[in-house]
Amino acid sequence: MLDFDPEEVTVAATGSVHSDPETLGGVPVFVGTRVPFQTLIDYLEEGQSLADFLADFPTVRHDQAIAALEEAKEAVLAHARPA
Repeated sequence: MLDFDPEEVTVAATGSVHSDPETLGGVPVFVGTRVPFQTLIDYLEEGQSLADFLADFPTVRHDQAIAALEEAKEAVLAHARPA
């Protein structure tokens, strides 16, 4: 299980994920969709592939998903504490 809050992910200039109180009560979703970013994380945690996620949620583009994962990676690395 990933140990970070997807709602704390800082969205880069790509704008792949955003939060709007009018859309799903502010849950972070992929721009132009109602698909929560957390859904992608859940798929990956369950061992499903990115291709499976994209097939099940065709409104999310491949480049959006990759950009969101890159943004999440950057957020995790930026908040990593030394051992």
